[in-house]
Amino acid sequence: MQRFYVLEDLYKILGVDSKASKAEIKKAFRKLARKYHPDANPDDDEAEARFKEVNQAHEILSDDEKRRAYDAGPQFYEAGAGAGGGFRFDPSMFQEAFGGRFGGAGSFNIFDLFGGGGPGAYGGAAAAPARGADLTYTLNLSFEDSLRGATTKIAVDKNVTCRVCHGTGAEPGTSPISCPECLGRGVISQNQGYFALSQACMRCAGAGTIIEKPCHRCGGSGQVLATKRYTVKIPPGVRPGSKIRLKGKGQPSNVPGGPPGDLYVKVNVESSLLFHRSGDDLKITVPVTISEAALGARITVPTTNGSISLKIPRGTQSGRLLRVKGKGAPRPKGSGSGDLLVKVKVEVPTNLTKEQKEALKEFARLRNENPREELKPE
Repeated sequence: MQRFYVLEDLYKILGVDSKASKAEIKKAFRKLARKYHPDANPDDDEAEARFKEVNQAHEILSDDEKRRAYDAGPQFYEAGAGAGGGFRFDPSMFQEAFGGRFGGAGSFNIFDLFGGGGPGAYGGAAAAPARGADLTYTLNLSFEDSLRGATTKIAVDKNVTCRVCHGTGAEPGTSPISCPECLGRGVISQNQGYFALSQACMRCAGAGTIIEKPCHRCGGSGQVLATKRYTVKIPPGVRPGSKIRLKGKGQPSNVPGGPPGDLYVKVNVESSLLFHRSGDDLKITVPVTISEAALGARITVPTTNGSISLKIPRGTQSGRLLRVKGKGAPRPKGSGSGDLLVKVKVEVPTNLTKEQKEALKEFARLRNENPREELKPE
């Protein structure tokens, strides 16, 4: 079956004006190819898709004949083999774009652009079938579990392949038939040189096939709604708002042979009564008495993994931050932990006894100082 793709604004993809010269197109392509190449963006589906768009846009706009045909106004481009066109990965276009600096056609290696690497699978004649939609699941996690990590099970409502028709959409014992209107192509088209002006077949809605007897279970869609359960491993120290990707666990593709989407588990972390997280550091406010702050003391401070003894320096002022190394949240990939920041809060006593009042008055008399001395007007 031939496939046809609606072209976006190729000039917009490359970020150039419609009157841009070949040199300007080459310069823009080179910049974007470096930015979005899969070797520079591992496991980044969005970057890979942008790389392919840039690749396709340059292939057309750098060829005088294809560019003239594109500027004439066709909206659909036929992908596949044959002299009429097709989105293909052609090493010669990189040789042209980079001035032939990588040698002849037999020696060119796109990975030389990025400092090495092996051959990839980002060429090919035809685009892959459309993938299924991605799903997002929000997982509520306690503050403690976010620090120590956890393994949990989640239940996700999603479409799955119908077991009755095995995804064909046709009642068992029957099969979809080729659309007689478009002869199974899914489009009605007229070839015009490098391009094919096309529109979706009205009879089969672009599917290329017609189901005469729809499956009684799925109604012809080939999919049914079901609850799937997955095990999710939460790494220690996961940050609030982080997303954990379960590859291939999203919605199935609506196109036969198309890959499924991904499932993203978004982590929502509950607040802690004691700690406030800032990156990989944890903050805690600890009250001390006036005498502890003035004379210095050793106090017990809670952490997320037991209590520690902390020295309060003599003369500590209220609001001072004391840093305890390595007692914060675990860093990703086991690279140690952040710090614990202890904010000292000097508590002012209330409801003093008569003896305590007299003692403070005597202390004030002996101290004989005015901390507001510098606030006198000039």
